[in-house]
Amino acid sequence: MTTVGAPAGTRAEAPPFRAGEEETRARQLAAARRRATGLLVAVSAVFVAVTVAGAHGWVTWVQAAAEASMVGGVADWFAVTALFRRPLGLPIPHTAVIVERKDQFGETLGRFVQENFLSADVLSERIQRADLTRRLADWLTGDGNAERIAGQAADVVVEVTELMRDEEVHGAIAAEMQRGLQALPVAPLAGRGLRAVTADDRHAELFDILIAGFDKFLEENHDSLRARFRAESPRWVPEVVDDAVFDRLLRRLRRQLHGAATDPDHGARDQFGVWLESLSERLETSPEMQERAEELKRQLLEHSELREWSSSLWHDLKATLRSQAAAPDSELRRRLAAALRSAGERLTEDPRLRASVDQAAESAVRALADQFHDELADLVSGTVSRWDAGQTARRLELLLGRDLQFIRINGTVVGALVGTALHAVARYS
Repeated sequence: MTTVGAPAGTRAEAPPFRAGEEETRARQLAAARRRATGLLVAVSAVFVAVTVAGAHGWVTWVQAAAEASMVGGVADWFAVTALFRRPLGLPIPHTAVIVERKDQFGETLGRFVQENFLSADVLSERIQRADLTRRLADWLTGDGNAERIAGQAADVVVEVTELMRDEEVHGAIAAEMQRGLQALPVAPLAGRGLRAVTADDRHAELFDILIAGFDKFLEENHDSLRARFRAESPRWVPEVVDDAVFDRLLRRLRRQLHGAATDPDHGARDQFGVWLESLSERLETSPEMQERAEELKRQLLEHSELREWSSSLWHDLKATLRSQAAAPDSELRRRLAAALRSAGERLTEDPRLRASVDQAAESAVRALADQFHDELADLVSGTVSRWDAGQTARRLELLLGRDLQFIRINGTVVGALVGTALHAVARYS
């Protein structure tokens, strides 16, 4: 099995304990070790004492119990010690097991975790029992949860936009606009739009808007138009005459506009409708009109102001997102929160939707587990392989050693019981 992580030959520190925990565990281990060793020393002293004094009568029972107890305690001391280091520093085979076989343990642990905790079947069963979709729905409809998620989501969106390079986004926006507009048939589309206006008899409103706009233009640009009229008039005509003629023409033109705007039966309205119908027909069918429209579109796409406008879109969007994300009561946050609450309510009320989401989550987890099946085991084994063997053994001893010392105590006690039982069998058989 391959491992992932640091290059070969490198070692990393094993995961540390929390602050102060290592010292506490070291004190507990030392105390447990003293108890186990003290019991072993005590039974050894009893054995030596009864052996020197001479075992006879009931003392033989004590001698047998002490002897077996001492053997059991020494054997368990050797077994526990051999897990983490070489007993008495002697190069005895199959000792210091964790140090010598750390990487193999990591591979075995990785396969164990992979097959028993992170397999597709195990994860799928866990998702089914957890009822995640219902719990998510209940949480989303809880007080303030949707608002918190909306605020965090808005902040994430802002962070993502800040990470993106502006020039690349500008280029992408401009390219998409160019591609979309180039593929857009401008003339037929405009013809269909005009036809829809005339079909719904909305051209009268358009006519009123155009008339009002033209009249407003004449009113606001009275002086500049009169100056233009003077400039175009022959030099020998006095300015007084030019002004009188211009004012008369302007008044008549505005009266005509007013009449067309106020008279629903004015002939100009019908002429405008006929002209719109004719224009829509030509836009849809005339190759010449379509070519002219395409030429106008090409000129528009090549215009520098269009590129500047597309670039400003991204800056405006970023500025809007920043301001919306920063304001707790912004429209963006309110809409996101409302959408999340609505999703939670739908999941709560619709069992079929909830089942569909559960099925989708289960399928996604299965796909991920199948896709990264080997990587999950490599993650565990690779991480363990990078740890320093000595530190790993030390920290495992601090983690497990206190309980292992009770094994020594139990071995000493059980040895005494077994020794007594064997002595009884030998004596009365």
